[in-house]
Amino acid sequence: MKIKTLFGFLLLLFLVFNSTSCGSAKVGDNPASVAEAEEILAKKAKKQNKIARKEKKKATKAYWKRQSKEARKSVKRNAKRQRKMARRNKRR
Repeated sequence: MKIKTLFGFLLLLFLVFNSTSCGSAKVGDNPASVAEAEEILAKKAKKQNKIARKEKKKATKAYWKRQSKEARKSVKRNAKRQRKMARRNKRR
């Protein structure tokens, strides 16, 4: 039993020290120019925005799913009424 424990402990130490190597020793993918850096940042921002939109859509869908049928119908009717009033006021 002690050999298994010792082996497990050594394996754990190996994994911990192996995964926490110094980050400054690694060669990174640094962009050569400002334009490349801006392009990379733009891509990251676009990806984050897409994820945020998906999460917002999912949250909105979950919210309306929790509401009663009457509440959903009421909101739909009110939106329709507001659109009608906007069209009417636009014509005048």
